[in-house]
Amino acid sequence: MNNLDLYKKVFIDAFSLSDTSDVENLEYNAIMEWDSVGHMGLIAELEEAFSIQMDMNDVIDFGSFEKGKEILLKYNIDLK
Repeated sequence: MNNLDLYKKVFIDAFSLSDTSDVENLEYNAIMEWDSVGHMGLIAELEEAFSIQMDMNDVIDFGSFEKGKEILLKYNIDLK
C-alpha cells in the first residue's frame, strides 16, 4: 500500500466510512464524524500510521484532506 492509499484508509477508518467514500473532498465539520473529538482521533491514527508526531499548530491547521497532504509533506510523507 502506498502512502496515499494509507492516508485515505486512515480517514475511512477514523470516521468509520465506507471503502467507497470520497474522502478527498472532506473538510473539518463537513461530516458529523469530523468534529473536535473525531479530529483528535484522526490525528492519532495518522501519527501512528506514519510514525510521526505532529506539532500542535499542524494539528490545528489540519482542516481538510488536501490541507493534511500539505502538512504531512513537512514530515517527509509524500502522498503522490
